[in-house]
Amino acid sequence: MPRNSYIDFATFLSHYFPGQKVQKISVNASQKCPTRDGKLGKGGCTYCNNASFSPAYASANKSISEQLSEGIAFFSHKYPTMVYLAYFQAYTATYGEEQDLISKYEEAVHYPGVVGLVIGTRPDCMSDSLLSYLSDLSKRCFVLIEYGVESTLDKTLALIQRGHNFACSAETIHRTHQAGLLVGAHLILGLPDETREEMLSHADRLSTLPIDTLKLHQLQIIKGSLMAHDYTIHPEKYHFMTEDEYVELCVDFIQRLRPDIVLERFVSSSPPQLILAPHWGKKNYQFVEFIRRKLNENRGLNN
Repeated sequence: MPRNSYIDFATFLSHYFPGQKVQKISVNASQKCPTRDGKLGKGGCTYCNNASFSPAYASANKSISEQLSEGIAFFSHKYPTMVYLAYFQAYTATYGEEQDLISKYEEAVHYPGVVGLVIGTRPDCMSDSLLSYLSDLSKRCFVLIEYGVESTLDKTLALIQRGHNFACSAETIHRTHQAGLLVGAHLILGLPDETREEMLSHADRLSTLPIDTLKLHQLQIIKGSLMAHDYTIHPEKYHFMTEDEYVELCVDFIQRLRPDIVLERFVSSSPPQLILAPHWGKKNYQFVEFIRRKLNENRGLNN
């Protein structure tokens, strides 16, 4: 029987924070990436420009507390009783000197109103010792570790200069789950040279892994990235889905994804001035409406 629904992130969080409004606040821990500092390469992953997803208040020149203060001030007028998750989003938030990382995590969880952490990182940047600390921390507060998987195909991971293969992602996700932590994954749909069936096959492979949440987003060509440079020279190498094609892909992806995996988002909304292509102009909530409508239509057709 085709699925006509999925678990969204708000529902997921409501199990941990019943009756409360929860908001993520992005913070920049001034970390770097091994594909930028020379350890694995220079220039970063080909699609990446960190400025495309960092709010103005998330500046490495400010302390974690200063960033949280500004972020909370931005959101608190909507819901004065809201609680917050500090989202270590910029670059690779588990890459660096371990005690420095831990001190920043601790600063965040001790900030008034912060009830936990979401940590975005790479699967090749999680040491056993840091994983042990985070496992202990999860006994004190909410902790979700999000790994940039991006693709389950090694040919694609090499093409976009990720610096690791899918086996690394799978192994680290298993280690993190075994440590008792919640695990999330990120996936980009529409990467160069991936067919529609290959994109859908990501759902099959991810469903075999003990992930709790998944973020999908479309390929965007972001100014300042290595891919943007390649795109300006060889635009014929890139195919961009229409909004309708992407909705259809997401609906079919959901059908192949394990039902208990939480879908946090479907699209990424980078600042318009940074996007070279595609120019969709719709927000994640609008795609959510389209996808839910399509799922309901499919249910009607199969009744």
